[in-house]
Amino acid sequence: MVLADSQPAPQHLSKWKGRARCVERTVLVRYVPHMTQRPLALAGALLVLTLAACSTASSGTAISSPAASSGGSGPIRIGVEGPLSGDQSVTGVGMVNGAQLAATDLNAKGGINGRPIEIVPIDDAADATIGVAAVTAAIAAGLDGVVGPYNSGVGIETLPLYLKAGLVPIRLTSNSSTNSMGYTLQPMDYQIAPVAAKGLTTWLGAKKVAILYDTTQNYTTDLAESLKTELEAAGVVVSAFTPIEPGQKNYDAQVKTAAATSPDVIYAATYFPEGGLIAKAMLNQKVTAKCVADFASADPGFITTAGNAAAMNCPVVGVPSPGEFPEGKAFVDAYTAAFGTAPGTWSPYTYDSVGILAAAAAATGGFDATKLTAFLNEVKDWPGATGLVTLDSATGNRDPATVVFLDVDEAGEFHVDEAWASAAKPLWLFPS
Repeated sequence: MVLADSQPAPQHLSKWKGRARCVERTVLVRYVPHMTQRPLALAGALLVLTLAACSTASSGTAISSPAASSGGSGPIRIGVEGPLSGDQSVTGVGMVNGAQLAATDLNAKGGINGRPIEIVPIDDAADATIGVAAVTAAIAAGLDGVVGPYNSGVGIETLPLYLKAGLVPIRLTSNSSTNSMGYTLQPMDYQIAPVAAKGLTTWLGAKKVAILYDTTQNYTTDLAESLKTELEAAGVVVSAFTPIEPGQKNYDAQVKTAAATSPDVIYAATYFPEGGLIAKAMLNQKVTAKCVADFASADPGFITTAGNAAAMNCPVVGVPSPGEFPEGKAFVDAYTAAFGTAPGTWSPYTYDSVGILAAAAAATGGFDATKLTAFLNEVKDWPGATGLVTLDSATGNRDPATVVFLDVDEAGEFHVDEAWASAAKPLWLFPS
């Protein structure tokens, strides 16, 4: 089953239209700075933030963040850490915009416990050293909460800083090294690799796969190893397992070398700046192997970097595009009205991250870390822009999490690949 914009929401999600489980008070929402016009009101589950605890597990002694302990009527400062400069800046900008949209929506209805939300951008430039300095400064200036970071190699260094400061991060990292360092609403590497491997074997029928991977990032390194293990367990020959250095002008030589091993698929376990160049090289060299890009390339920047023709020739492992979630059209309309551009892949994830943190803070009366943790550990079927959210208390990860194969259409937009869905026959595309 592929959920397209023209199709109704699945039955198990339709019941959430206009309401939420465990609701005593709901918040309806709307936008942010630099908007082009006042956004449309969102509808259904997207609008609803649960502001009543669904369990009684919210007591205990906490370590509070400096800003949270001050209380008062001043703004609640929520940091959003991501790559706001450098090659991955398009990702970071989309993250901040999604968070700002949630903050403005909440502020239009009174903020959190009567206090307005202020989004504090934190630029880590996808670099751990830069990130540590930026996060240290942001914490010193005062934060109540944080969303991010995006890059796992950065997060392994910056997430402990937030935790030490008594904050509860809602991260966007996907590497298992960040398990239990706060919570995440997006898929993790151990959820991604099996879907990728199954797609390569059951959909593309690959018997031989060449893997190019970025060795500088925790996520891409570990994902490549996990994918190799999954493929070999399925009897697939990994004909090349080639490290690449990010930031190069092209990867023509690496693609040529990988193609010389006669693989059925060349898999690019890289972020989108490199993934796009690999896809471009494969098209230009007329490589007969199928191009597939990893989850780390699931960003509109992949299409821009590769060019539409190359992107259309290279499916991407990822998450549904923002408009393909059950309440996605309302989110896309509101985001586009606010910013004059379409949302990025991770914009609805930061929107939901701010939303679920706000729900926890409203339910527990503030940003006491122990109380927030107790609340988030009990989250089940929280309705957001990315569908229903259930969190695993053992890891802080979303479980189940939706992972799909995406294709690119002639308009340069991602969509769930219907051929993949038909071949792989997933039991669900959206968590039930």
